Amino acid sequence: MIVFGHGKAVAARSGTARYGAVRCGEAVMSKIETQGRSVDEWIGTTPNSAVPPHVRLRIFDRCKGVCHISRRKIMAGERWDLDHVIPLADGGEHRESNLAPAIADKHREKTAEENRDRAKVRGKRSKHLGINRSRTPIPGSRGTKWKRTIDGRTVER
Repeated sequence: MIVFGHGKAVAARSGTARYGAVRCGEAVMSKIETQGRSVDEWIGTTPNSAVPPHVRLRIFDRCKGVCHISRRKIMAGERWDLDHVIPLADGGEHRESNLAPAIADKHREKTAEENRDRAKVRGKRSKHLGINRSRTPIPGSRGTKWKRTIDGRTVER
């Protein structure tokens, strides 16, 4: 079965929950079938709105309690978070179909790595566009208040 969302078709694993999408004009209305009844997909009102406990349980059951980063079964009492499969910074949505359980330590590592990569790209892009200038000018360049004369002396501009 295929789930439509985030501009891409994503294959859903067969399990206790099944996904289907019904197009309504411009928007995509998703329904989730759990235990024989159809339930509307939870969509966060803001990017940082808390996921309700019953939705966390549905997501955990949908993924059969497996961390989507390390592919390891999440044991009872082990700390776990909900991770955005497509990060919000990369255009993902804060909705049930874009969330998956992740072991807390693995989630922190993944988030730190994504932020590091994103900062590196942003820095290179801004440098390429000329937005960032070097903080420490090269000694003797026009960016300093000193200049070197032809005979080798350093004088103030």
